[in-house]
Amino acid sequence: MRVVLAEDSVLLREGLIRLLEETGAQVCAAVGDGTELMAAVREHVPELVITDVRMPPSHRDEGLRAALAIRAEFPSVAVLVLSQYVELDYAGELLAGASGGAGLGYLLKDRVARFEDFADAIRRVAAGATVIDPEVVTALLSNRSAADPLHTLSPRESQVLGLMAQGLTNSGIAKVLVISAGAVEKHISSIFIKLGLQPGADDHRRVLAVLSFLQHGG
Repeated sequence: MRVVLAEDSVLLREGLIRLLEETGAQVCAAVGDGTELMAAVREHVPELVITDVRMPPSHRDEGLRAALAIRAEFPSVAVLVLSQYVELDYAGELLAGASGGAGLGYLLKDRVARFEDFADAIRRVAAGATVIDPEVVTALLSNRSAADPLHTLSPRESQVLGLMAQGLTNSGIAKVLVISAGAVEKHISSIFIKLGLQPGADDHRRVLAVLSFLQHGG
């Protein structure tokens, strides 16, 4: 897997390079700002881009802006964004384009220290999944209002949708919740019905369900 990395902290950037190489990835370029990131992506057209949200010169949302530009210009390139804190507006803006095909992820930097979690997220995003940090999922769930269409979901259905948002498969959800795969399928079917998602490809409906969760969770 060919990766372009953007992180302005030299120490963290070097650490990420080593972690990526341990997962078997080839780091084509490692840069420190959004302009360099766009140039590196255009030069290498990697399979995966990993970028911090906040980068020079303003240290606000340069990485996020670059990620959105990459999604628009290179829709087949998977993007994983790293953030120091839970920033729901940034997560929602980035993941609003999650139905475009290539994988997309939003993780907190704390997750990087948990190598297995980080490596698993990289694999899932590179394979086309949408992966959201569990802490972001928790924040979205806690911010739901009574008028939210997701409010009709049962507590178990909310759990299932939250795990779907983390990129877990049906079998992965079953393992976490200690229920059967058949029970997971029933919960997901109920979620689709309650959110008004018409019959079609289940992969597509999963993305739409997660997008509904993101768009209304804050």
